[in-house]
Amino acid sequence: MMDSQIDTIRTFAIRAIFLIAAAVVVGGQTDSGGPEASDVLPVHALAMHGTPLYDDGFVHFAYANPDAPKGGELSMAVLGSFDSLNPFVVAGRAAAGVREYHFPSLMARSWDEPFSLYGYVAERVELPSHRRWVTFYLNPQARFHDGTPITVDDVVFTIETLREVGLPRFRRNYGLIERVERIGERGIRFRLSEDAERETPMVLGLMPVLSRRYHAEHPLDRADLSVPLGGGPYRIALVEPGRRIVYERVEDWWAADLPALRGQFNFDRIRVDYYRDDDIAIEAFRTGAYNFRREAQAERWATDYDFPAAAAGEVTLLTLPHSRPSGLRGFVFNTRRAPFDDQRVRQALAYAFDFEWANTHLLQGQYRRIQGMFTNSPLAPHGVPDGVELELLTPFRGALPDQVFGPAYRAPSTAAPGGLRRNLRTARQLLQQAGWRVRDGVLVNDETGVPLTFEIVLRQASEERMALAYADTLARLGVQASIRTVDSAQYAERMHRYDFDMTVDFWNVTLSPGAEQDYYWGSRSAGIEGTRNLPGVREPAVDALVDRLENAETYTDLTPAAHALDRVLMWRYYVVPLQFLDRDYVAFWGDLRRVDGVDPLYGTVIEAWWQAP
Repeated sequence: MMDSQIDTIRTFAIRAIFLIAAAVVVGGQTDSGGPEASDVLPVHALAMHGTPLYDDGFVHFAYANPDAPKGGELSMAVLGSFDSLNPFVVAGRAAAGVREYHFPSLMARSWDEPFSLYGYVAERVELPSHRRWVTFYLNPQARFHDGTPITVDDVVFTIETLREVGLPRFRRNYGLIERVERIGERGIRFRLSEDAERETPMVLGLMPVLSRRYHAEHPLDRADLSVPLGGGPYRIALVEPGRRIVYERVEDWWAADLPALRGQFNFDRIRVDYYRDDDIAIEAFRTGAYNFRREAQAERWATDYDFPAAAAGEVTLLTLPHSRPSGLRGFVFNTRRAPFDDQRVRQALAYAFDFEWANTHLLQGQYRRIQGMFTNSPLAPHGVPDGVELELLTPFRGALPDQVFGPAYRAPSTAAPGGLRRNLRTARQLLQQAGWRVRDGVLVNDETGVPLTFEIVLRQASEERMALAYADTLARLGVQASIRTVDSAQYAERMHRYDFDMTVDFWNVTLSPGAEQDYYWGSRSAGIEGTRNLPGVREPAVDALVDRLENAETYTDLTPAAHALDRVLMWRYYVVPLQFLDRDYVAFWGDLRRVDGVDPLYGTVIEAWWQAP
């Protein structure tokens, strides 16, 4: 299982940070923008644009079976290691699933619509059309695992603590709260600062809720293996540091019959085993060491699942459709370092990657090429920019590459005869323009005579074949690229400090991009350690387009901003794009089941599966 799958352990709809540019219809009414907006009524859900898919009074999500039996064990594999049970701070490597299984959140996400939030710890919510405040009303039944009630004090504590010691995204998002007000016994209103985006209330709805009483004695800034007090569907039952974590279902969980959660979290136990290498992990699956695997590598699916247990029907193999965007996976240039601060060098090296050869010879021809962050979705740009999209880009004409205003980005291809030779000629021309020449077979800088050498840092051995193929082609340009695969702890530390020349990484995106794009690409995040802005993007056009995404009132506003952002990022050559799958490969032992004929928009939702008695 690839490292990016750690973020999908709760559901295999790819996550990163599901922060959505949202507009909401509140109880069929609109707010005039008055000081208190007294005409706004509490509702059961917040929708991205328009109304939620599920009306007030719905019983369960379509992909969940309210009569699913409870029992059995779900076991999965993750690569790497862990040394912490605290997923909220930068320090340490938190175990997979702690945030999703052990802790509750204010509201719950639906995975068969672009974005909607439904009642969880907060049973009702108020949001006026001007979106300068949001009020959550807590469910009086909400409890932590020790039976103590979840109160407004706990929500206030969570906000105050995470914006002080939490991950950068928590500090940034919760820092947009200007004032907190109590509304009766169970209501809490967040008044937002002028810097808050229209999506900020949605971000707050995804907030975890932590126990103020417990953390008074157990400071949250520590990253250790002490089991924290949670309130989610599972509690942590067993921890073997770096090797395994086991979750046990809370039998009398207070939220089990909430409509947004009914028929989910059906396994009595969830076990997550850690492996250092994916080759070992797949062999372990073939022997039955764990029972559920989502295969992220199509070449493995084509070659490694023809084993006796699968032929005998003991292992089921499914290919399931999804409609989520590709996200952006690729070789990442660190523009904080020369020579990758020169776009001409980045563009030249992008021409040197032969994806078609790699797909055929290394990937069994199973993949499609990523052409941008939103490939496989309506948010992917096509043709030349026009209308609103062109209006958004025009203020930056002259500062952006001319290609941004032409046809949508397409990665250099070698499909036509002579394609690689042609691409390498283009690469040499770009390198010459940037001041690089080949001398005695080595590409050197005209002025300094220093050769163009760099290191590709990888986190897992499965990435080495692609990197080696790339390095071989680069050598034909006189470029010396070395490859270093490091353990997960060292990789995380180096990425945290941006201590790399090039790496391979992946950015999850949804059909509703928003504030996470600032965390990915914003100029502010480029100078803060621990963000996802690995390339070091500092581009005024990107900042403006991210702001437009964050404040989009309708999907009609959102779409051209997403198109324009995709164009700018790709034509700046921050990443050499790799491959993606437009389907999920799932293999499992035994009689695991799901709702037949219902394929959620975002793909496989494992928390809605169950084990037949």
